Amino acid sequence: MQVPLIRLQCGCNSYDWGKKGKDSAAARYAAATPSDTFSIQEDKPYAELWMGTHPSLPSKDLSTGRSLLDMVVDNQGLMGTDIATKYQNKLPFLFKVLSIAKALSIQAHPNKKLAEKLHAKDPKNYPDDNHKPEMTLAITPFEGLCGFRPLKEISHFLSTIPPLRSLVGEEASSALEKVASDSNASVAGSKSALKSAFSTLMKSDRSAVASKSKELLSLAESGDITPGPSVNTTPELCELVTRCNSQFPEDIGLFVLFFLNYVKLSPGQAMYLKADDIHAYISGDIIECMASSDNVIRAGFTPKFQDVNTLTDILTYDHDPPEQQLLKPTDYPYVKLNQAAYSSGSESLLYDPPIEEFSVVRTVLKKDGAKATFEGVAGPSIIICTSGQGRISVGPKTEEIKEGWVYFVGATAELVLESTGEELVTFRAFCEIDDSAKENGH
Repeated sequence: MQVPLIRLQCGCNSYDWGKKGKDSAAARYAAATPSDTFSIQEDKPYAELWMGTHPSLPSKDLSTGRSLLDMVVDNQGLMGTDIATKYQNKLPFLFKVLSIAKALSIQAHPNKKLAEKLHAKDPKNYPDDNHKPEMTLAITPFEGLCGFRPLKEISHFLSTIPPLRSLVGEEASSALEKVASDSNASVAGSKSALKSAFSTLMKSDRSAVASKSKELLSLAESGDITPGPSVNTTPELCELVTRCNSQFPEDIGLFVLFFLNYVKLSPGQAMYLKADDIHAYISGDIIECMASSDNVIRAGFTPKFQDVNTLTDILTYDHDPPEQQLLKPTDYPYVKLNQAAYSSGSESLLYDPPIEEFSVVRTVLKKDGAKATFEGVAGPSIIICTSGQGRISVGPKTEEIKEGWVYFVGATAELVLESTGEELVTFRAFCEIDDSAKENGH
């Protein structure tokens, strides 16, 4: 029987938007595990560490070199029978570390039905038939765009930024302003006006976007963009425009900034993005967990394939304040802390989005000797240490765990973490499909 604690070697992707060299947490974590094929180059961008069984970059057992996918196929006990059966012997989630130096594409992920349709029609650009709801947890301070702003904010920008209004057009701008000022406007009417305005913007002629972006940049450089009914300060908005323009000159994304919520997360804060929600990441190091899929519908801030028509058709057009995108954690109830952990204010917090494929527990052990004992969960999990050092145990097997080390933990296994330094921080993604347990946050 396979001991259900397996140290993983995980692949790191290099994309243009990644942080360079050792500035990239994804690269540092990848380099923490011995490898014949990976070493950090200081002038190379490192974007994503992948942890899981996704065929594009599957994780491997460090000691044997076997892929995690092969191991769970051969031993269903590692996954739990229910999950192995439902998800065809593949992990239902993909766990990542992202290190972001420049803006990622403005994007959304298709729901399950659309993912199947897009994959069948265009497998080159849509390599999966699965949906991709995802959750973002900050490791370092993070900034991003998430969901549409409340309509009053968008209306303010349309009335105070002439190049934006010019691209959206007078008809669509006026229609959005009208519903934004009408307290009795229907949800359907509001969404329809927002869809019309945003779609018109996104389908703007490229030469018009290039011309109007020069006007927008001039406004930003002179500090003439005002935040309106928003917490964003004028310098913050203006700096954001100039920074994004330096990364993607004359891009439609510069104007999309005024339609989307600008979100900042501190370490430990999280946001959840359901399928068909628009978003873009701007900077920071994050943990990301998602349904196991690599499907992205892009439309700005990217040299990759863009599918504006699909994006504008599928979005939810919900327009809520950014606080509503945040996912507030709760105390994880299935862990026991020893006295050293309890007295030092150590914690284990559960981030539990309203889907079946994944949940994440963030554990911080704040003192040497602080220990957390976790009850077994019905499904598989992957755990990564993002700072500190300690020990990790399953049954009689005890291993070291340090920054960047990644382990797979088999279904039903009791897990023990113990800090052997100042502060040990881990993130653990897991899946359970027991409905009653899910309702109870387990």
